[in-house]
Amino acid sequence: MKEELLLLDPEALNACVSCGLCLPHCPTYRVTGDERMSPRGRIALMRSVGTNEFDPTAEWIHSMDTCVQCRGCETACPSSVPFGDLIGDTKKALSGIRKLPLAVRGGLFILDKPLLLAGVTFFIGSLQKLGFLRNSSYIPADVPLFRRGIKTDHSSDDPVLFTGCVMEAWTPWVHSAAIKTLNFFGVNVSLSGKKVGCCGALHEHSGLRSVSERIAEKVVEGIPGKGPILVNSAGCGAMMKEYGKLLKTDKAKNFSERVFDVHEWIAKNHELPDKIEKKEHLVVQDPCHLRHAQKSHQFVREVLSPFAELIELPDEGLCCGAGGAFSVSQKQLSTEIRGLKSKALVEAMGEGEKLRVVSANPGCVTHLQAEGFELKHPLEVVAEYVTEMNGTNEMNKFDE
Repeated sequence: MKEELLLLDPEALNACVSCGLCLPHCPTYRVTGDERMSPRGRIALMRSVGTNEFDPTAEWIHSMDTCVQCRGCETACPSSVPFGDLIGDTKKALSGIRKLPLAVRGGLFILDKPLLLAGVTFFIGSLQKLGFLRNSSYIPADVPLFRRGIKTDHSSDDPVLFTGCVMEAWTPWVHSAAIKTLNFFGVNVSLSGKKVGCCGALHEHSGLRSVSERIAEKVVEGIPGKGPILVNSAGCGAMMKEYGKLLKTDKAKNFSERVFDVHEWIAKNHELPDKIEKKEHLVVQDPCHLRHAQKSHQFVREVLSPFAELIELPDEGLCCGAGGAFSVSQKQLSTEIRGLKSKALVEAMGEGEKLRVVSANPGCVTHLQAEGFELKHPLEVVAEYVTEMNGTNEMNKFDE
């Protein structure tokens, strides 16, 4: 344990001046008030690795395991401490001395195995249809029994839409909406498909560095070329943009430079339509890995603004508590953090009818839907309006 943790970058550790400006932006500190559950406190514990008194106690491990890895602290930090790198390397070291919860280990094992994921998807979908599985904070409603392919008209020079693992299996309608939206802008896409599959983000967040590296190498090899790779999941996009840093190869660095959040790519490369006259009000919930990791959350607003009046949350991008597998491994903390987000959503909506909420990450959508809010991916909303503008209700879904 000690040898692993000594690999933490001392310059990164020493960059923290313990000012505490990160504390209001840390969801675990907000709900516990415990300094050990804050970025400042965790860095202090990481520094203890270099002392003779260091001993990886259960409390020390718990402090690290309860980090959501939202990276909100990085946005708030005036010293630009790369906390995401520090906690990532720490969790890698922890993977050698403690086991992840069985549910997390099982889920991670399934994600990059398409046939097994298809079988689990059928099982979950069947339970939902029979009424035995409802209102889960980490499984979306109406999981399709079968995953069907989708046909697109494209050439080898067209952008690639990354379809991933869980999104393709459990929420394929989001990909349909992305394709519909891109077609509206005159863009055809090819799909990465199940042969490429998972991006490895949840494995990396769980400290399984060797697995995430293997998956990253597979993705890089599976999407050759020089064209843009468009991603509609904030967590996947953040992971793929860091393949270069993860694998430390020129090929991976070149790959990461091709990766764009789909809203980012549309806003940078296409003229948006004029604002429509009748517009609904939408509440915008920023996924942490879009706002704090990719720093591309503003493009969601640019793409949505012609179609809706946007309402901001009074929480400065605080995490919703989903955190990939966090809602499974730290269920109580995750629920408490979601309570803060729910309060912000209710405040933003005010009195009157309940408004729809948009969030560009499937984990956030599922986690908040369990609280009774109506959530959509931003591109689902855009697709609704462009379909209306085109005078057709055909969505070219592949979830039916």
